[in-house]
Amino acid sequence: MGFTLPFIYGASRKRRAQVISVDFGSRTTKAVLLERRGELFALTRYALVDAPIFEKKISPEQLADHLHAVSEALGGTTKYISAAVALADSVVRQVELPQIPLDEMRHILKMNHKNYLQQDLPNHAFDCYIIPPRTLGNAKKSEPLQNLSPAKFKVLAAAAKQQLVDDFLKAASMAGLVADGLVPSLLGPINAFERALPEINASETVALVDIGFKHTSVCVLDRGELATIRTVNIGGDQLTSGLAEAMNISYAEAEGIKVGMAPEVETALQSQVLPLGREIRASLDFFEHQQDRPVTEVYLSGGTTRSEMIVKMLHTEILADCKTWDPTSFLQLALPGQQAVELDHVGPQLTVAIGTALATY
Repeated sequence: MGFTLPFIYGASRKRRAQVISVDFGSRTTKAVLLERRGELFALTRYALVDAPIFEKKISPEQLADHLHAVSEALGGTTKYISAAVALADSVVRQVELPQIPLDEMRHILKMNHKNYLQQDLPNHAFDCYIIPPRTLGNAKKSEPLQNLSPAKFKVLAAAAKQQLVDDFLKAASMAGLVADGLVPSLLGPINAFERALPEINASETVALVDIGFKHTSVCVLDRGELATIRTVNIGGDQLTSGLAEAMNISYAEAEGIKVGMAPEVETALQSQVLPLGREIRASLDFFEHQQDRPVTEVYLSGGTTRSEMIVKMLHTEILADCKTWDPTSFLQLALPGQQAVELDHVGPQLTVAIGTALATY
């Protein structure tokens, strides 16, 4: 289902009844508890937990304490846990590889990572996902039939530091949990979007933009096929810090104003948003020039997108229809009372965690 790059492989992939999925943040960790109900999934609980240390490396012992706190916040009903690897901690590229088993693909990546991933990546774990070829129904009529069954596979290749993988495995074990997967956070919005808006995913060319704390991911999906991947080094933190400096107010005040749509801050906020809009537009231009296809809509996620003003500013700068979307729309909701009430507000922040859970189910 969706894109699956769990980095942890070899164990049997059983259909879990429940799974915890965690999206670690610099300030806030987002987590969900998903439950399989036949072919459907239910969101039974979510949690927003303060990160243990801001902008510092934490030990496996500290991470174990944090994972235990997350598990307890979600009710402690399952031991299986998956986590998203932050954009800054993973490398994801689309490559072509021979039609060989996945284990052999991983070996090729390990031996030739500089060639395939354009970086020297010693002491890294590697994984890959074979992108299904576009079906004849989704292909252009002018597209040669032989292009649908190429001699090589299109493959999504990824790398993460082996130490990061080892630390997560150790921390999960210390917390009494079972590590089910580590998934590049870039893939979370793609997996959730595929489920939430399947018709649009299958038939249109759209961009998924997830604005995180430090970075923003931009992925162009061309009729369900991942066509462009880019990470932008601008996130919600930079927007808030810039607004605080411009208005000579505290970070907390700026964060509240940023999301709260105060008209008097529009000019100051716009100067922070425009660089992000330009970077997103450049990513769309790259795809459009390469493929001669327009990106029809831009779908935004992340806590920052709760600000209608920011969404409107991005729409103006990107010159494309920008809209938010609900990553929980395909889920059955079985949340406790207060969480059910707050889900509309919290939902955009859960996109990566939900998509990560789908990748490892």
